Amino acid sequence: MKLLVALLVVVVVGSILLGQVRKVLGQNVVKEPSTQPSGDAATPLNFTMKDIDGNDVNLADYKGKVVMLVNVASKCGLTPQYEALEKLYEKFKDKNFVIIGFPANNFGGQEPGSNEEIKRFCTGKYHVSFPMMSKISVKGDDIHPLYKQLTTTGDFSGDIGWNFTKFLVDKNGQVYARFASKTKPDDQAVTDAIEKGLK
Repeated sequence: MKLLVALLVVVVVGSILLGQVRKVLGQNVVKEPSTQPSGDAATPLNFTMKDIDGNDVNLADYKGKVVMLVNVASKCGLTPQYEALEKLYEKFKDKNFVIIGFPANNFGGQEPGSNEEIKRFCTGKYHVSFPMMSKISVKGDDIHPLYKQLTTTGDFSGDIGWNFTKFLVDKNGQVYARFASKTKPDDQAVTDAIEKGLK
């Protein structure tokens, strides 16, 4: 009996740890968008951020839209995803969808520039027109509180594993999807999840 209990504990703990590893390394997670307002609950849209020009942006202003939050970098093998992100934004922006980019230098020093340099790069090379925020940390001891909440709450918890991890926030301000870095912005799973949130 003790052996059976010990085995059960190992299986349960192992499945929890495997779930965390999958989230960090690239497991996509999609749930149903919420149908009720978040009320006083903590949501990613409860934060005020600095945009790439240093101006305050209250993320609560985006309630009522489907919001994609994505940590970005200018010198990453995945940087060409900017092109697909911009096309995605152009496709859905008139349907209450917005992408918000968060430059971060957490992975391999791939976002070393100043906010001004990042803005020049994004708009010059990829014609980015979706909102870009000032550079933050998305992992480690200096993690920004927004990303601390994103990575420690509910079904979408787990450290950011690399640049271009994508979260979808529904019209009520609740996270309902997380996509791995290598999942392209125009992947069918991503567009299906966006369309689900826009209904």
